[in-house]
Amino acid sequence: MNLNRLAYFAAVVDAGSFTRAAERLGITKAVVSQQVARLEQDVGTTLLIRTTRRVQPTEAGRIFHARCLLILREAEDAFDELAQAAAEPTGTLRIAAPNDYGTSAVVQVVTAFSARYPACRVELTLGDESIDLVSGRMDVAIRVGWLTDSSLQARRIGTFRQLMVGGADFAGRITATEPEDLARLPFIANMALREPLLWQFSRGDLERRAVQMHATISIDATPAVLAAVRTGAGLSVLPDFLVRDDLTAGRLIHVLPEWRLPSGGIYTVYPTARFRPPKVSSFVEMLIAAEQRGSIAEAQGPMP
Repeated sequence: MNLNRLAYFAAVVDAGSFTRAAERLGITKAVVSQQVARLEQDVGTTLLIRTTRRVQPTEAGRIFHARCLLILREAEDAFDELAQAAAEPTGTLRIAAPNDYGTSAVVQVVTAFSARYPACRVELTLGDESIDLVSGRMDVAIRVGWLTDSSLQARRIGTFRQLMVGGADFAGRITATEPEDLARLPFIANMALREPLLWQFSRGDLERRAVQMHATISIDATPAVLAAVRTGAGLSVLPDFLVRDDLTAGRLIHVLPEWRLPSGGIYTVYPTARFRPPKVSSFVEMLIAAEQRGSIAEAQGPMP
């Protein structure tokens, strides 16, 4: 069995066309088409349905594609394991992260990682939906919040606070003194959250208040929520790592800072594997170091 043909086939399914697959692989479309055709001859069945607009797998092709991803990842792990004695990360590091934390923190670490290890390519996928790690398409995922799947191999690398914030002009006119007062104010709901409108406030060890906010605007991406808050569209709850610079610069105001909202965790999550390739271990250690620097900075100069 020619493993290259498996890689060509998987690339066509992932890209949805021979042309895009060829561009991704850095070879000609003719070579990809020829090799996939020979793979279909090898297995004795049709794996792809070819139309003028798109290429999509048959039912047999979908099953075979899932197996191909596992085989190719095992082959890649085998080569990575051989190279693990050399500390220098190589190959392609595939990372998944949420939009907000990915933009504010992971991109900076990826940039530093690429400069330190030029032999290693990085593919960063940002999105608020959790990426399936079982397929083996990602080396590591960053998850922010509260993990619900106990079967995942995860490592907690930091924490974050949720803050009720508003634009300086808007929030500066607010006269609210209790959490319940916020319910009558314009609120931007972050639909990427599981409970975008119900918020649990606490003060000290005993006081607890549950407040049901009423959305005037609903947005399904956290960075876009931040953009709306900056314009003065209303209040919203955002993670401290995303609003730290705006609070320091005075563009945003932390509303009712004596009341706290639930804190969450920042995790690195891995597919099941017997070892971590150097590219994964090195990246995670750099991310942890960046998190620790951020925690020290916050301790030395608390956010307003």
